[in-house]
Amino acid sequence: MAITAQDVNKLRQMTGAGMMDCKKALTEAEGDFEKAVDILRKKGQKVSASRADRETKEGVVVTRLSNNHAKGTLLSLTCETDFVAKNEEFGSFANTLIDLAVANGCTTSEQVLALPLGNITVAEKIVEMTGKIGEKIEISHFEVISADQVVSYIHSNGKLGVLVGLVSTSGKNVEEAGKDVAMQIAAMNPVAVDKDGVDASLIEREIEIGKEQARAEGKPEDMLEKIALGKLQKFYKESTLLSQQFVKDNSKTIAQYLDGVSKGLTVNTFKRISIG
Repeated sequence: MAITAQDVNKLRQMTGAGMMDCKKALTEAEGDFEKAVDILRKKGQKVSASRADRETKEGVVVTRLSNNHAKGTLLSLTCETDFVAKNEEFGSFANTLIDLAVANGCTTSEQVLALPLGNITVAEKIVEMTGKIGEKIEISHFEVISADQVVSYIHSNGKLGVLVGLVSTSGKNVEEAGKDVAMQIAAMNPVAVDKDGVDASLIEREIEIGKEQARAEGKPEDMLEKIALGKLQKFYKESTLLSQQFVKDNSKTIAQYLDGVSKGLTVNTFKRISIG
């Protein structure tokens, strides 16, 4: 059957695919719109598979807080180029995904991918968009935290986001303090809230590095362990959030700053996502 320009435009409006792709799909489907949509989706799957090994170093980070601010959600949608990341449709899709995830109480990216979006799943929609845009697209991170009060922060470039969970939040100025701490996390990238939260493998690594540094300095073998443990304490001070010097006032640690804002105010968890 003859494929008209109106048919091609209709399919283009339905799918967002290019005019030539729509014409080819309709021709192959002999004018059947449903089959043509499937053909375009399959084309997207092929594009997605061919780009599976590509790195997605661009994208956007979005956050949502529950109405009572006791739960926060953080999602990063990534792509290959900054050109696509800055596209309005791409940013809108990221916001659609996080709203859908929050509405359905998702706690993992796998759960988000399985959600229905129209008559297909989120995973299938991502494949469809990959075919349309020609770049690999993925949900690279998805995090959810809970606390007495969660505060969020998105850096101005939209590629770095933070959620920080605060406890003992009955005092004043807690929201402002949370913002300060979230910006501290964005800037200083701590590895954990405090030393008790540092992964055992990272501790072992830091001890070994400390030993090697001491050995290279010519220190006696029987002193290496003690020296390395001393370096580990410095690592805790510089790399765990509550022990870090507060960027806005180096005379205080983050723990001291928070306690000064409101007695007992502290952090129980945080998540930081950076793209690129």
